[in-house]
Amino acid sequence: MKIKIKNSELQEAIAGEKADFPKYSTQVMNLANANAQGTRPAVVGQMSDLIQEFSGNTLIEWEMWYKEKKPRAIDDATDKIYQMINKLKEVMGEIDKDLVRKWVEDLLIIKTFIGLRFQEAILKKVADSKNKAYRLASPDEESKGIDGYIGEMPVSVKPETYKTKKSLAETIAVDIIYYEKKKDGIVIDYDF
Repeated sequence: MKIKIKNSELQEAIAGEKADFPKYSTQVMNLANANAQGTRPAVVGQMSDLIQEFSGNTLIEWEMWYKEKKPRAIDDATDKIYQMINKLKEVMGEIDKDLVRKWVEDLLIIKTFIGLRFQEAILKKVADSKNKAYRLASPDEESKGIDGYIGEMPVSVKPETYKTKKSLAETIAVDIIYYEKKKDGIVIDYDF
């Protein structure tokens, strides 16, 4: 039997309260934070280390301990994120239906075409370096995070920046070929 505990239920069970935010507001704040980098370790501390260092047991003890240890962290993170929220508010006024259409066309036509061609060129280069054949993934394989095959091995092709996007919910269970676009070409990084 499998039982799922929703994040909201988990928060309520552990913290004794349920956070209540307006619909879509957390998505906007997450986007702003990703751009502003307001909750990076340099701003708020390395949370995984701090929670290990904490010797208390309750949420109240954690709050008091953390605020004593990092007295400016919450204000500094808030300021960085709020500044980005204001920048997002400004640009929202510039986004009309024509701009959305231009963005959709750029994504579906230009970026898709270039992205698929990049993938094929990268797969071919890696396959050549291993003296193996390559092929692009089928739609069914793509739905599983596979972009292609080097010989019989499934692989995914991702930009180098993918390594730093920890907020992605996606889990890829195959080897990843990373690439970085440079002025004079593409740098490919893989370790299989």
